[in-house]
Amino acid sequence: MRNSKGFTLIELMIVVAIIAIIASIAIPNLLSARLSANESAAIATLRNLVSSQAEIQSQGAIDQDTDGIGEHGWFTEMSGAVNMRDNAGANTGAVLVPPVLAGSLSVVNANGEVNKSGFFFQLFLPDNAGVGLVELSTGSPTGEDPDLCETTWSAYCWPQGFTNTGNRSFMVNQTGDVLQTNNQGANQGYSGTGAGPAFDAAYSAANDMRVPLSIANNPAAAQDAGLWVVVN
Repeated sequence: MRNSKGFTLIELMIVVAIIAIIASIAIPNLLSARLSANESAAIATLRNLVSSQAEIQSQGAIDQDTDGIGEHGWFTEMSGAVNMRDNAGANTGAVLVPPVLAGSLSVVNANGEVNKSGFFFQLFLPDNAGVGLVELSTGSPTGEDPDLCETTWSAYCWPQGFTNTGNRSFMVNQTGDVLQTNNQGANQGYSGTGAGPAFDAAYSAANDMRVPLSIANNPAAAQDAGLWVVVN
């Protein structure tokens, strides 16, 4: 009589059930770890942007009004992807060599956004009324105010897919503090291309980058009605 060896149906069902239990525990932890890693990378990118803006401004590499005081730059300018602004106009100056920003931030889409590590990044520079202008895919727009660009800029980043690549949204400006919001305010829900914060979303007054940021609703509520707080 042949001796047949193998798993019984009951044993196989037990193994499958154990695998399912392990997966139900492990997969959410893996997804959570990925979201956390993406958000940490986004914060690091914004902090690097602060350093890059300070460097290009202190170099005086961009000086449209030729007053000897440097101005802040766009992603494409700081990464050396396009010519910088000068007194002749947009992108008519030299290419920044060496660049102060990584090439991974040099590709700007039609909405003025950079796609990196599960987040979209968008940079704003002011016109003469303090209204934030958006970068073009080909480089600098027209209308930046040289005097205000010497002191003022801001940038936001938000998830490519809310709850999928990240939860929180972040912003930074010339003050150097990175702010975060849980992305669940009445006018938030930032997710995907073309759906990021307006330039004044985290500011204490509308349509002006010259006013203070709203930090924990001080000195006034944020324009997107969200709660923006400093990242520790």
